[in-house]
Amino acid sequence: MRIACLHTVQSNVAVFDAAAADLPGVTLSHHLRADLLQRAEAEGGLTDAIRDEAADLLRALAQDADAVLLTCSTVGPAAERADLLAPVPVLRVDGALASAAIAAAAAGKRRVVVLCTVQTTVEPTRELFERRADGTEVAIDVRVAPGAWEAFRAGDAEAYNRLIAKAADAIYAEGEEVIAFAQASMAGAAALCTRGTPLTSPAAGLAAAARS
Repeated sequence: MRIACLHTVQSNVAVFDAAAADLPGVTLSHHLRADLLQRAEAEGGLTDAIRDEAADLLRALAQDADAVLLTCSTVGPAAERADLLAPVPVLRVDGALASAAIAAAAAGKRRVVVLCTVQTTVEPTRELFERRADGTEVAIDVRVAPGAWEAFRAGDAEAYNRLIAKAADAIYAEGEEVIAFAQASMAGAAALCTRGTPLTSPAAGLAAAARS
């Protein structure tokens, strides 16, 4: 099973290689386009032009893979557009995460709190989770972990994970039970949380791609 991954941050390569270790027979190829996220940040969010360019890239990767996985939540809608015309499945990594989080919350009619670190991820994430929650009684609350993205941009991975975990533990302390980390780069912070175990996207996204 050949899965092509399109990343917008270099550090996600190692994250997905680690997640793939639990999927026998899966081979990953990694493709980095950091400029897509950088441009979205500069524009204040995902534009039609950035989405369409990313969709074209994803369709090109689909020519030599069994599935394609977009690992950037900010650019996530491009995967759904690419999937319409691609010869193999094109998935956004947070799609499986959204489904898992809503399933976890649905039994108790609770809320899902989705934690992001970069503002450009908020609206694409909110749209995805609310769409997946349609028809259920699950409410979606999307928040940003204070200061985390600044730490990421400064190259301080330790501070990045620490600030994410601090934000998640504060949410658990409010009584929330279901927290999802919207971005793949946040996965390492889950182990630092002391009040609960957030849901993360790399393993779920890869497993969904492998099943597709």
